[in-house]
Amino acid sequence: MTTAQGSTLSGSRIALFAALACAVSAIAIKIRAHEAERANPPRGKFVEVDGVCLHYRERGEGPPVVLLHGNGTMLQDYDISGLPALASQRYRTIEFDRPGFGHSDRPRGKRWGPRAQAALFRKAFERLGIVRPVVVGHSWGTQVALALALDHPAQVRSVVLLSGYYFPTFRLDVFFLSAPALPVIGDFMRYTISPWLGRLMWSSFVKKAFAPSAVPPRFAAFPMWMSLRPSQLRAAAAESALMIPDAFAFQSRYSELKMPVFIMAGAGDRIVDTRRQSMRLHRALPHSQLFVIPDAGHMIHHVVPQQVLGVIDAADRAAAVDNVTSIMPQLPETGRSMPAHNAAS
Repeated sequence: MTTAQGSTLSGSRIALFAALACAVSAIAIKIRAHEAERANPPRGKFVEVDGVCLHYRERGEGPPVVLLHGNGTMLQDYDISGLPALASQRYRTIEFDRPGFGHSDRPRGKRWGPRAQAALFRKAFERLGIVRPVVVGHSWGTQVALALALDHPAQVRSVVLLSGYYFPTFRLDVFFLSAPALPVIGDFMRYTISPWLGRLMWSSFVKKAFAPSAVPPRFAAFPMWMSLRPSQLRAAAAESALMIPDAFAFQSRYSELKMPVFIMAGAGDRIVDTRRQSMRLHRALPHSQLFVIPDAGHMIHHVVPQQVLGVIDAADRAAAVDNVTSIMPQLPETGRSMPAHNAAS
């Protein structure tokens, strides 16, 4: 046997082994995804809008409050924080799985940016009889909340923005996080490499999201493998790719916002720069209220849910008066809110 023939056979064996490994990985990931879905069945109901099936959970009575989660997660994130249970004591509280997350559909072939999602939710509100809610968005969900407020202002009472990204900045992490959304190669990654990488990085990412606060023990209940399913990884990657261009498109429209806007962020957020995002948005919206929470990071709804509820209360009251800046939330003494004139300094 010649050296060339030996090299060819060796290369063929490596290719065969790689293909086999990929096939085994794809089967294992598919099994994991099915197990995760069986262990975490839908907690709420479904509403179909324009052929898209949206999963939502509703509880409580009173003025409506809609909760929109961030990228890569699902309504369980809010549930574990305890915020919906608190809010439902005096509000009709509705949590949605946004398209592609949890148990909601995300049909391929459409750009599911904030405006497309907002249009979908507007119709869902009509179907469910949700009239002029306070819309609460966390992280990427703030872009959907803003799209609702900008494109459908008559359907929104006021907005509460938690740990949001509002202005385009250079972010190297977005390049890597967007890769699973690419055609062909992205499909390969989601069924072979990405879920295992996500599993390896999960603990460090969660710690970073909560830092400088500790990760609360109750967060262990979050269904990690629901987030690592190939379908949800595709949705998360697509939203990572859209984050900067959508912020670029929105920044020139913020002056259109006339409704009450309440902005809340953690002073130590390591995912989104609070000074360059939340504080800057407050400066662009003189009628807004800004609350920066000391010793808190990106996941403020977990760290200070009572204070978030206080801001929701203020947003609900502010919509009924003309002078928005006169309405200050009565926050619990645990933790300190930072009003607009102090936070932006």
